[in-house]
Amino acid sequence: MQKAKLALKATPDHQTIVRLSDRVTVGGQDLLIVGGPCSVENQAQMEAVAGRLTVAPIQAIRGGVYKPRTSPYDFQGLGLEGLKILASVRDRYAMPVITEVMAISQIEAVCAHADVLQIGSRNMQNFDLLKAVGEVNKPVVLKRGLAATIEEFVMAAEYILSHGNPQVILCERGIRSFDTYTRNVLDLGAVVALKQITHLPVIVDPSHAAGKRELVANLARAAIACGADGVMVECHPEPEKSVSDARQALSLEEMVSLAQSLKSIAAAVNKSIPAGAGNLPRLSLV
Repeated sequence: MQKAKLALKATPDHQTIVRLSDRVTVGGQDLLIVGGPCSVENQAQMEAVAGRLTVAPIQAIRGGVYKPRTSPYDFQGLGLEGLKILASVRDRYAMPVITEVMAISQIEAVCAHADVLQIGSRNMQNFDLLKAVGEVNKPVVLKRGLAATIEEFVMAAEYILSHGNPQVILCERGIRSFDTYTRNVLDLGAVVALKQITHLPVIVDPSHAAGKRELVANLARAAIACGADGVMVECHPEPEKSVSDARQALSLEEMVSLAQSLKSIAAAVNKSIPAGAGNLPRLSLV
């Protein structure tokens, strides 16, 4: 871990704040709540998502357009068409959007349409991809690999930092175990450790950890209670009809209810949850 020269804390109070847009940050006093579907399916779906979430205490939207799927026959995402949908929703509802990039060849298009690039679990140690996103001026959500140690996770972040991009957000999304009841095991101990070891913001994805929607809300609340800087949760206008990961997606009303329930927990750990991005005042960037 000593080789992580850029990711490790220099002092106990060393904390990086990453700006997703001119009004939304993560890593400081304000928690970041991200909601949205596993996959962008069409314009109407994303309009429904953004229209409901923008008036709730939810600050950013997630949605995949390039999808790494276990089976080559499953839906792989809308690609450029999906990116254009995300950009239109972002512009209309003033909410930053997060989407995954799977290959170096996709980076330019994703940067042109999205606010935050996501490196998925399967690509956590795709070192050429990490180097490439380290050369762009966009925040990067780096998800922990499904069997990665904490040290491997931190060193993956170091690849991005060492190539010039300081805007890294770590995301704990569960690790693989012998138990099949949950999709993965959410490692909240890693969240506590990462907050002590690194100065980078740490968020949690309880959806991919649980794999079952009835477990997601309580895991999200536990994540905030243990010190995470935010959560990223899958939700859908009609969860059962989602083209991917339908079993773990919340309804939009469940997502809004979850975000509301996090306020008291945030207060208990000396954090706060700002208004939804659509209700936040515009800031002037200097």
